[in-house]
Amino acid sequence: MKITRRILAVLVLLLAPLTILLAAQNPHKMHSKTTKYIAYVGTYTSKTGSKGIYSYRFDTTTGRLTDGAVAAETADPSFVAADASGKFLYAVNEVGEFQGQKSGAVSAFSIDKNTAKLTLLNQVPSKGAGTCYVSLDKTGKFVLVASYDSGNVAVFPVQKDGSLGAASAFVQHSGAGADKERQEGPHAHWIEVSPDNRFALAVDLGLDEILVYKFDATKGTLTPNDPPFVKLAPQSGPRHITFHPSGKFVFLTSELNSTVTALSYDAKKGVLKALQTLSTLPKEATGHNDTAEITVSPSGKFLYVSNRGHDSIALFAIDPAKGTLIWTGDFSTGGKTPRHFTIDPSGEFLLAENHESNTIVIFKIDPTTGGLTPTGQTVENPAPVDITFVAAQ
Repeated sequence: MKITRRILAVLVLLLAPLTILLAAQNPHKMHSKTTKYIAYVGTYTSKTGSKGIYSYRFDTTTGRLTDGAVAAETADPSFVAADASGKFLYAVNEVGEFQGQKSGAVSAFSIDKNTAKLTLLNQVPSKGAGTCYVSLDKTGKFVLVASYDSGNVAVFPVQKDGSLGAASAFVQHSGAGADKERQEGPHAHWIEVSPDNRFALAVDLGLDEILVYKFDATKGTLTPNDPPFVKLAPQSGPRHITFHPSGKFVFLTSELNSTVTALSYDAKKGVLKALQTLSTLPKEATGHNDTAEITVSPSGKFLYVSNRGHDSIALFAIDPAKGTLIWTGDFSTGGKTPRHFTIDPSGEFLLAENHESNTIVIFKIDPTTGGLTPTGQTVENPAPVDITFVAAQ
């Protein structure tokens, strides 16, 4: 025993410098995962009293939002997205006119992780009216936006300082849908790149289509794929989609008919094929409803969709082999009009933004069933629309 202890003691002394060296070279691998985040909330400032983008501190160990403050004053920053480095944040300004043009805007901000404050770097015209969605490509070198009112999508290069350059791509959608009130023309509502950064998928509510573009990650250009789109049910009004972690499936929520559609995805060809469509509402539901947001759990086991009108989150179980869905229940969001919701970086909490009741309600996610249980925390925030997380220092 004494010999063994002596040997162990010698080994500890010999390995200690190596451990310190490895920690210096790979600090993230030698520490536990990040638990402290900044949560940035996009809002509507028009007629709501909101001042712009709000920030909170979020602890994944407690699931609590604290220290709410205005991070930046800007007009109607409905959707926000941060780059992977956590240095920059981008927001669409969903305004009707910008710099004398019938256009929205895209704003670039630098992030101060100590104070959570945002500093405006620049604003550029979005090249479309009613710009309602923003995302970044996987390299963080390009920002993609969708404009609802004018029905187009655009791409902007990110400069070295985080500011935005002139558009590298612009595509105007054309056509109309069967619903003459809501689909009188194209209404681009969502755009993001595929997991491998080779394609950009755009959802157009007015056309009942998911359009697929070949994305050039060096030039930031969009070229129609072959086939260029997948057609959906008439008057369905597709709004947002989300990828399954496997990359084999895509899930779509359609606003006008309150449905969710599972689609297979051929990553090599960028081709989508509809597999199944289900209602997001329980059979006994009555009254008008529009769906809004859709998200897959990090585990890939569950799919969530928000219902505005029914004011709930619909839960579906996902067949990991087939990509098909089973409706398993719905959960009240504890407020009115859940325009958006998000799952926190730990995958343990869901934050529902109730747009018309000016609240963010936090739920604990059951890892076995996917069910939602209110944590008891409701945060007041004017007209919340979108939340994105940035790892804090």
